[in-house]
Amino acid sequence: MIDGANRHDMKLVATTLEHHAIARHEPTVEHPQHLCLDAGYDYDVIYSLLYEEGYEPHVRLNRHNHVWYWQALSQQGETQESANALETTKVPRRWVVERLFSWLNRWRRIIIRWEKLDHTYDAFLRLACALICFHHCERLSVFG
Repeated sequence: MIDGANRHDMKLVATTLEHHAIARHEPTVEHPQHLCLDAGYDYDVIYSLLYEEGYEPHVRLNRHNHVWYWQALSQQGETQESANALETTKVPRRWVVERLFSWLNRWRRIIIRWEKLDHTYDAFLRLACALICFHHCERLSVFG
């Protein structure tokens, strides 16, 4: 979804979940659909929306929303880092998204939005993503 940079991400969760690019498998008890989010999505509204849609949310706790939790931990002698550490079985893969953003920053037209219409900006964004895919496929075919 495309929106202004001054809009909070949590307000776009519902519309983003409605517009899947790839068909989603039905989640089961054995294989639930997981969704990892950062601390900017730590709100009760987001949790209820994700459970409604059938997702198992993994949201990093926001220290401003859970002051009582951090105070209880400090009384027990634990630090925030140890309480928020990922389990050894879960490997974060956020770098994939961050890498894509880095590649998109090579196009000045994407960084600075010159277009006034959403569909024009969306077309340039899709073109940039297609060019990224093309360059990586070309690179893999040369060496492969």
